Amino acid sequence: MSFINFARKEIAFKIVYYGPALCGKTTNLEQIHAAIVPESRGEMTVLSTQADRTLFFDFLPLKSEIIKGFTSKFQLYTVPGQTIYRETRKLVLRNVDGVVFVADSQWEKMEENAESFQDLIDNLAEQSVSIDKIPYMLQFNKRDLSNVAPAHYMDFMLNQRETRVPTMESVACNCLGVFETLNIMAKMILAAFMKENNMAMADVPDDVCL
Repeated sequence: MSFINFARKEIAFKIVYYGPALCGKTTNLEQIHAAIVPESRGEMTVLSTQADRTLFFDFLPLKSEIIKGFTSKFQLYTVPGQTIYRETRKLVLRNVDGVVFVADSQWEKMEENAESFQDLIDNLAEQSVSIDKIPYMLQFNKRDLSNVAPAHYMDFMLNQRETRVPTMESVACNCLGVFETLNIMAKMILAAFMKENNMAMADVPDDVCL
């Protein structure tokens, strides 16, 4: 849920990158952090284990002047993909404004993708939130590998909800599709916020988070 600070004229939005272990969630945030000028981003916290690069979450606030009269801040988080960290994923999902589901494109990861996506649906439902009622999109990552499933197959497998959502093919380690994903997600969140609050929005550039 977005947080509005009227005294400072700021609106904070929370984006969570979700997906199976080692699918590229943390890599997305690392690429964004490296490319953003220091004045527009905060420090990134990474807590890791040997089994999974993200134990708890990554936090990367980005500033953007989009809504007239307010500074928009996007707080980026990832969740640990391993099954044993389900309670941690629930915690990170609290008050989320939008979700980027990062799917691993390798054929042998299709079952893990499906299980992780269902885990996302279930964890949101436990907080009385329907995934169909919040902005979310799909990122098909690791498209540079040789053993990847076709994008149309992944779309068929993961994009069968009440309303079809945007998808983006990516190679996060090379920053391909990373900012495109973030910009689509940010625009979706802003559009939902504007509709709910009937607020005026400035012209939105292609790179809303830069």
